[in-house]
Amino acid sequence: MIFEMSEAWIIRDFDWLLSVISQKRSDSTRFPRSAARQPVAQDDYLGLKPQTAGGKKQSTVSELLYQDLGLTDYLTALALQEQFVAGKQQNSSPDILLFVEHPHVYTLGRGGNQANVLTPEDVPVIRTSRGGDVTYHGPGQLVIYPIIDLRSKLRKDVHRYVRNLELAAIQTLQDFGLSSARRPPFTGIWIGDKKIAAIGVAVRRCITLHGLALNVTTDLAYFRRIVPCGLAWADVTSMARELGAAQSLTAVRDRFLHNFANVFGYSSVEQVEDRGSRIENGYGLSSILHPQVD
Repeated sequence: MIFEMSEAWIIRDFDWLLSVISQKRSDSTRFPRSAARQPVAQDDYLGLKPQTAGGKKQSTVSELLYQDLGLTDYLTALALQEQFVAGKQQNSSPDILLFVEHPHVYTLGRGGNQANVLTPEDVPVIRTSRGGDVTYHGPGQLVIYPIIDLRSKLRKDVHRYVRNLELAAIQTLQDFGLSSARRPPFTGIWIGDKKIAAIGVAVRRCITLHGLALNVTTDLAYFRRIVPCGLAWADVTSMARELGAAQSLTAVRDRFLHNFANVFGYSSVEQVEDRGSRIENGYGLSSILHPQVD
């Protein structure tokens, strides 16, 4: 059974978004060149509009906000991305990096071949708007969703964006003693013939969504129910498998955040807090966590 995504999935109330991202920003992660901030106006989009100091706007190009959503349903995380993308298209605001761990789910890219979904059994399959074929998300996998503006001089090329995203993952794996590489013409990160990180992105009016999934302590048995990324010859691996020991998702997240900020040239990195939320479809028929299927 494959769930088809549609534009009917929306946030019921715009004010709800203000409860998703706390107006209070943590100072726990700052880079040396970070500038002091002015108080956030309550009617700002997510509190992310560039603030003014001395009559001049602070640049949002060098600012990155991040949030760890923890274990979050795939459709819930996708709905958040959609809303952040819409907001960034309307307002100049800092880029956003979402970290998430999904419950078991298979996702099929917009051009993916359904035949590559072999035996999903009780795991849901969702057709989504990213590029690429079928992949698996589940516990022990670090999923990263950058919501960034490609209109800046450093990021305006989509191919360069993907290469930089791959570079941040390569550097992160190197921090843990793993040598990995790109494998053109295929996307993602590889250790030999084994894929350790998958990439599938989408860009809407220069704003990115979807992103990268890095196998940390992932149960690789779930990949045997599909043809990962449509590549029958390729194997899949994880950091735990390569290193012979379980790895901390938090530690991997922190190193990826550091490398991502350096590769993309951010001078200010700040964490925002989650207050919890409820998302429903536009018709109010069912929770997005339990979509109705004909």
